[in-house]
Amino acid sequence: MGNLSTPITVQKLQTALHAKAKSEAGYRFYALYDKIYRSDILFHAWNQCRANKGAPGVDGQDFEEVEKYGVLRWLGELALALKTEEYQPEPIRRVFIPKANGKLRPLGISTLRDRVCMTAAMLVLEPIFEADLPDEQYAYRAGRNAQQAVREVQDVLYHGHREVVDADLSDYFGSIPHAELMLSLARRIVDTRVLHLIKMWMECAAEEKDRRGRVTRTTEAKDKGRGIPQGSPISPLLANVYMRRFVLAWKKFGLERTLGKLVTYADDLVILCRGGRAEQAMHKLREIMDKLKLTVNEEKTRICKVPQETFDFLGYTFGRLYSTKTGKAYIGMRPSKKSIKRMVEKVHAMTERQTSWQETTEMVGKLNRTLRGWANYFNVGSDTPAYRTLDNYTAPRLRRWLRFKYKLRKSKGGSYPLSHLYGHFGLVRLSARGREQAWAKA
Repeated sequence: MGNLSTPITVQKLQTALHAKAKSEAGYRFYALYDKIYRSDILFHAWNQCRANKGAPGVDGQDFEEVEKYGVLRWLGELALALKTEEYQPEPIRRVFIPKANGKLRPLGISTLRDRVCMTAAMLVLEPIFEADLPDEQYAYRAGRNAQQAVREVQDVLYHGHREVVDADLSDYFGSIPHAELMLSLARRIVDTRVLHLIKMWMECAAEEKDRRGRVTRTTEAKDKGRGIPQGSPISPLLANVYMRRFVLAWKKFGLERTLGKLVTYADDLVILCRGGRAEQAMHKLREIMDKLKLTVNEEKTRICKVPQETFDFLGYTFGRLYSTKTGKAYIGMRPSKKSIKRMVEKVHAMTERQTSWQETTEMVGKLNRTLRGWANYFNVGSDTPAYRTLDNYTAPRLRRWLRFKYKLRKSKGGSYPLSHLYGHFGLVRLSARGREQAWAKA
């Protein structure tokens, strides 16, 4: 979301809501709806959506169009529609993006108006539910991130929990049951207008265009009474609120003590057990998920015995590694092969010949930003071999791109030595990060 600062008035409201929820576990909030259409909340929601960019929804309206029309006027009309309870969400534009395994992941793009409205609701509701979320949940929370989840997994492995249930849920976002989720929300919210708003978003129709441009509209979520729109601003909160039920059940039955420790990130989860308890933990996982009307993906869920075997979690591979200095074996983590492959594919796409119209400084800048972002995420494990792999791929790709751009042949001085690529052009060299780049550990 960039470094967009939250206005003081919005911060005050959020702090008050969070404090109330934290101090009274059973408190239910009754006057929240009018906060959602407060002008400062809506304006901040607009700024957040603007910072996130994002494509237009079914109505084709984009940020520029709203700016031409007048942002305050547009927000004023939205506030009025909410106040008079005439607001109705538009269908979601469904697009499919390729997943790493070659399958397609459906992504729902809400209209700009709906996204601003959902973000406003998020600003009001998140502080309340944040107070209830257990420590085992790391996703979509302020001050928590995937790296902390990864470190926690490493720490628990280090302390002897070497049998791991590497769990996978089938289509978590698409199968959250509405009635049960509404109950989880109603534990904290009495304001029926807020609940109605969320229900409308969950039951939104989806629109798809085929290759010929024909539009089909489906109401699957409403008909089946399950699924939250993946990709919409409200989904992370709803996903966390529902996953909390699983975490609480695990703790309530004392399974944390008897079977194993949980670490979850959205719908990614691992259970780290001491010897011989993983089978039982897997059985309990199925049992609880079944009660929650969620499905464990049997193909992908498995038991892994570390250090003989490895498992992947949040882009890292955990297992036996060898120290580059001493050669000794230890249990640690490194960027997974899949993560490296994805990054290589990204660099490949960025340096295709058809991108040679770009300025060289622009191209190097883009590559550097991408490499730095990747390195900053993967700086908690053993990363040297992965960094070397990426360096060995990126430099020759950039050289090839430069040769094509400037129509140079090797014999005509178009060899671009490494010293030139790293020195003159300033390409980031990941494997040299300790010596000359402080950013990778920043």
